[in-house]
Amino acid sequence: MIPELETAILNPTWPTAGLTKETQPHDAPVYHLAIKDVIQQELSSHSHQKWEMDQENAFFVGDLGEVLRQHRRWSQLLPRIEPHFAVKANPDPMVLKLLASLNLGFDCASKAEIQQILDLGVEPQRIIYANPCKQSSFIRYASQQNVAKMTFDNAEELYKIKQLYPEAELVLRILADDSKSVCQLGLKFGAPLDTVPHLLKTAKDLDLNIVGVSFHVGSGCLDEYAFEDAVMRARHVFDQADAFGFHFSLLDVGGGFPGADVTHGTTFDKIAAVLGPAVDRHFPAHIRVIAEPGRFYVASAFTVCTNVIGRRTILTSDDQQSASYMYYVNDGMYGSFNCIMFDHQQVQPRVLVKGNDFCFGRSFQDQPVFASTVFGPTCDSIDCLVKEAPLPLLEEGDWLYWENMGAYTICAASQFNGFKKSNVVYTNTF
Repeated sequence: MIPELETAILNPTWPTAGLTKETQPHDAPVYHLAIKDVIQQELSSHSHQKWEMDQENAFFVGDLGEVLRQHRRWSQLLPRIEPHFAVKANPDPMVLKLLASLNLGFDCASKAEIQQILDLGVEPQRIIYANPCKQSSFIRYASQQNVAKMTFDNAEELYKIKQLYPEAELVLRILADDSKSVCQLGLKFGAPLDTVPHLLKTAKDLDLNIVGVSFHVGSGCLDEYAFEDAVMRARHVFDQADAFGFHFSLLDVGGGFPGADVTHGTTFDKIAAVLGPAVDRHFPAHIRVIAEPGRFYVASAFTVCTNVIGRRTILTSDDQQSASYMYYVNDGMYGSFNCIMFDHQQVQPRVLVKGNDFCFGRSFQDQPVFASTVFGPTCDSIDCLVKEAPLPLLEEGDWLYWENMGAYTICAASQFNGFKKSNVVYTNTF
């Protein structure tokens, strides 16, 4: 076991034994059970009284042990690159506290995110304000809190920073080739290479301190060699900066790292096998290298459980076997499943409870399944989670569960139509 993981696990904040909830001061309760057992215990705690309010609300199970496993994986495959967790991916307070205890850095994009991390006792030197276009009052706040590292990609931002925080340690975000990524962030951020000399000269004229280069190959990157190409671009900018009298000391390789749920195609292992050697080949050991992983840490760590609140039968003939069904559950596109729209995520329902049977992990190959559409609870027809999924016949009151729901889900949930955000129950399976 690597030392930092051992420290985190032995820390009294993260107890390692016991089969019941243990509450630490200012912390949520944490189970030490398998996800299956946590869900079963949570459901069994529901009252059988029909008038018990809100007991069938959707809920998450957050596995802090999975976050630890992902950190160990990062440390083994990319030991030189210091992860700065992208808070926007999942600002869950227990996740952030755990990562802070592991001495991670943090990628923050706003005053609120910076404040949330500082409130955990994280030193400002462990934060990079990685938003190239920042609100003026947020820059002032960063200055007051000594959060010095911040990105930029245009001259206007340099003039703003000169006025508000001239001592900042600036990181030039360059444009990477994200053409093979699901979410192409280059549409909004990143300085084209032909603009770099002008930006370097402007910063020099303004007597601003640029300390390094950052890039982002896009979210959902489908080509591991995009990282190698971006590293080569960054090397070129380092060389250009030398000619202007800058002495860069930092490379930020950004995000775009898939979670543990991605086991085919462009996996994290494949990216690490390309990125690690590329960094070592182009940058000497004295250059500090950081990254901004988000979904990598949390995607596979959260499972959401939803209650079937209604069913509609669609008959195409008198034959019951040709029927299809529309199910309505109590979390949806305006809640935790916003990832379908904003993050292009494809979700898959699995049966959790059918009748009185707890069905976690069951395949239902032994009984008929029907073409089923699953909708969220709101009054908007766009609130469709799955257009067609093979499911057995379900009744109101049954449950579905959805795995790999930890990245860009609950963080962007709204309370549209008055539906509450789903609560989180925690466990540690490490």
